[in-house]
Amino acid sequence: MEKEIHQIPPRIVILVTPGMGHLIPVIEFAKRLISFYPDFLVTFFIPTDGSSVKAQKKVLNSLPKFITYMFLPQVNFDDLSDDVKAETRMCLTFSRSLSSLRVALKDIMGSSRVVALVVDSFGTDAFDVAKELDLPHYIFITSSAMWLAFLLELPKLDAIYSGEYKDMPEPLKLPGCVPLHGIDFVDPCQDRMNEAYKWLLHLSKRHSYADGILVNSSIDIEPGCLKVLQDGNPDTPPVYAVGPLIRTCDDANSEETDGSECLKWLDGQPLGSVLFVSFGSGGTLSNEQLTELAIGLEMSEQRFLWVVKSPSDTAANATYFSAHSVKDPFGFLPKGFLERTKGIGLVVSSWAPQIQILSHGSTGGFLMHCGWNSTLESIVHGVPLIGWPLYAEQKMNAVMLYDMKIALKPKFDVNGLVRREDIAQVVKTLMDGEEGMKVRNKIEELKCAAVAVLRENGSSTKSLCKVALKWKNHNYKYQ
Repeated sequence: MEKEIHQIPPRIVILVTPGMGHLIPVIEFAKRLISFYPDFLVTFFIPTDGSSVKAQKKVLNSLPKFITYMFLPQVNFDDLSDDVKAETRMCLTFSRSLSSLRVALKDIMGSSRVVALVVDSFGTDAFDVAKELDLPHYIFITSSAMWLAFLLELPKLDAIYSGEYKDMPEPLKLPGCVPLHGIDFVDPCQDRMNEAYKWLLHLSKRHSYADGILVNSSIDIEPGCLKVLQDGNPDTPPVYAVGPLIRTCDDANSEETDGSECLKWLDGQPLGSVLFVSFGSGGTLSNEQLTELAIGLEMSEQRFLWVVKSPSDTAANATYFSAHSVKDPFGFLPKGFLERTKGIGLVVSSWAPQIQILSHGSTGGFLMHCGWNSTLESIVHGVPLIGWPLYAEQKMNAVMLYDMKIALKPKFDVNGLVRREDIAQVVKTLMDGEEGMKVRNKIEELKCAAVAVLRENGSSTKSLCKVALKWKNHNYKYQ
C-alpha cells in the first residue's frame, strides 16, 4: 500500500497573498520546482477580498498544466472602514478564508497526494488547518532574508521595548544584517497601537511553528543574514534560500498594451543611457512629489523612461489592490513637461514591460521603490539603482541596498520629500558620475553571483532540491 501511495505524484498547495507582488515569486518557484521535478503537481489557493483578479488570472492561465489554481470564496469586508491598513486587510483576508481553505484542502487531499502546505508570511494562521489535517506546513518569504530575521526577532523586541520603535535610541542589530533604526522598520511598526501592528506581531510569533521556511534570496545576496538563519538559532525552522526567483517575461501581465512603444523607443537610445523610473505595481507619489520628480528629471538632462501613475495624497500604496490608476496621470504632470522633454524622455501611463526594459542594453539605471521583486530583477540584470522606498518593508530593503553599495540614496527633506535639485543631482551621479560607476561595478559582480546560484550545482538549486526531496518522502496518509 505504501509503495502504491508513493507512486502517486506529490502535490504541494500554496496559499497566496492577494496582489501581484506576492503571486509572481511563488509562481516562479512552482515553475522552477517542476523544471527539476516534473512529477510534482502544484495548486495555488488564492483568497479574495473583492479586488480585481483580472491581472492575476491572466498570469495564472498562462501556466503549465501541472500548475493549477483555485480562488477561494470572497470574504466580506463590509465591517471595515475605508482607511484600514493594507496589512490588516491582507491578514483578515486570510483569517476569514480559513473555513473555505479547510474545505478546499480536504477536497484536494481526498483525490491527490498533498505533501505540504506552503503559505505566505501573512498566512500563518493557516497552520492550524494544516495541523488538523496532519499536513507539513512551510512559509515562503517573498521578501528578503533580513525581513525574515526581523519577523523572528519582533516578538522579543516587543517584550523588552515599550515605547514606539521610531523613538528607539539605538538601532536594532539583527545578527548578520545591517543595523536598522526604528524609523526604517516596516510600516505597521510605526504605530504599535494600530491594528496592523497587532496582526504583524501575532503572525510573527507563528513563524517558528513552520516545518521549514523558503526565502526568495541567496547566500551571495545576503551572506551574513542567511548564514545566521541557517546555522545559528536551534529554535529557528530550517531555512532554504531558493532565490533569486524573478519572472522571465511580462507578456501575461499586460492588459491593454504589449509595451512595444517603450521597447522601440529604447532601441533608438545609446547604450546604457536611459534611467528607468517606476515605483512598482502598488506605489504612488503625492501631487507635490510627482511635480518635484518631473522637474528633477528634466533638470538632470539625462534620458529617462518613466512609468507615471496618478498621484495620491493619502497613501503611498494607493494602487496596491488595483492593477492600474483610475485617472489619467498625464493630467497631473507640470504644464509643458511632456513637450519640453520630448526626445530625451518617454512617459508611459501606469504600466510598462519591466523585465524587457531592465534587460535592454539602453537601460543604464533604475529609480525604484525598493520592492523586493524589483530589487532582484535589477540584480539579475545588473542594473544600478536609486533606492526610493515608499511603504511596507521597502525602507528596510533600502537600508540594506545602500549598505551593499548597489543603490544610491536620494536626499529626503524633513517632510519626506525629495526636492527637484536633489533628484537632478542623484540622477546625474548614477548615470554619469564616479560614484555611479562604483555602483554599476558592484551590481555587475552581484549579477554574476546571482546567475551562478541558480545553476544545477548552485547553492539555491541545492536548497530547492533539499526541500523537494523532503516533500517527496513525506509519509502521506489518505484522508
